[in-house]
Amino acid sequence: MTQSLKNLVSSEEWQARVDLAAAYRLVALYGWDDLIFTHITVKIPNTEHFLINPYGMMFEEITASSLVKINLAGEKVMDSPYPINPAGFTIHSCIHGAREDAQCVMHTHSINGVAVSAQKNGVLPLSQQAYFVLSSLAYHDYEGVALLEDEKPRLLADLGAKNFLMLRNHGLLTVGKSVAEAFLAMYIFEAACMVQVRAQSGGHELVHIPDNILAMASQQMAQVTLGMGGALAWPALLRKLDRKNGGYAV
Repeated sequence: MTQSLKNLVSSEEWQARVDLAAAYRLVALYGWDDLIFTHITVKIPNTEHFLINPYGMMFEEITASSLVKINLAGEKVMDSPYPINPAGFTIHSCIHGAREDAQCVMHTHSINGVAVSAQKNGVLPLSQQAYFVLSSLAYHDYEGVALLEDEKPRLLADLGAKNFLMLRNHGLLTVGKSVAEAFLAMYIFEAACMVQVRAQSGGHELVHIPDNILAMASQQMAQVTLGMGGALAWPALLRKLDRKNGGYAV
């Protein structure tokens, strides 16, 4: 068992660790994990350091103390027995480095997400979930496993100021000002893809949400979350996690 770091780090870092560990376990709980091969990162407040998963650990096992602290170059800045996923931080480092609001970056290889990422037209305006996603969605073409530094500027150019990124033939990515915000965005993104795959399987003509309705999405998203974004649902998600798979906050 990993030794607790609670008394060795700042209170801000510990809270970031607890939230990120919870996000990893929630991703596993909802079935979006891909064994050990995707990643979520969060910036530690008031520092230039980041937390990422210990490579080789299942998401359902991750704890606050097992997370690895690294710098923007992906180098460990605190002792850890675990390596990190090099492809994981290639994608995340460029987004964290370019966008001040990108406090948390979440990436998945969910079956529904990858299925829609392989469709030429991407996310279709078929559902209320897609309605919100389409208000801030970008696409990035597949260039192989994300290991090459020269892919970074193209990924950043494609993402721009958007909060949802569909990595074609690869998966989904969300950006948030907090772990809670990035998680809620991913929940909506994944749901939009699941609905689309199921709707397409029905074999009937699909009804698209009109463009004039789509234009209201950002404003209505703020209304339904009471202006709190992901923070509205996050405490309830943590209670759910505590019932299903507690023990992450150690």
